[in-house]
Amino acid sequence: MKDIDFVIQRPLLTEKSVKLARLNKYSLRVHPTSTKIDIRHAVEKGFGVKVTDVNTSRVRGKPRRFGRFRPGKTASWKKAVVTLRAGDKIALFEGL
Repeated sequence: MKDIDFVIQRPLLTEKSVKLARLNKYSLRVHPTSTKIDIRHAVEKGFGVKVTDVNTSRVRGKPRRFGRFRPGKTASWKKAVVTLRAGDKIALFEGL
C-alpha cells in the first residue's frame, strides 16, 4: 500500500466541489499512478471516515503560451471524487 501523502496531493476547492461536498462527495487531486483502492485506503486512514465509492478521471493539460512566442502546456493530473458513508465528513471541507 502506498503512503497517504504520496496518494493524496491536495483537496480541490472549486464551486462545483463545494456543492458536491454537501452531498458527501469530496474532490481530491491524487497522484497519477494511484489506483481507486489506494485512494480509498488513504482517505479512510488519513481522515478516519468510511468510503463507499471512488470515481477517478484524468485531466489533460491545456496548451498555454509562456511569454510572447514560446508555446507550452500545463501538466496533466488525476482527480478523484470520493463518496463517504452518510454522516461522515472531512473537516477540511467544512465551513465552506
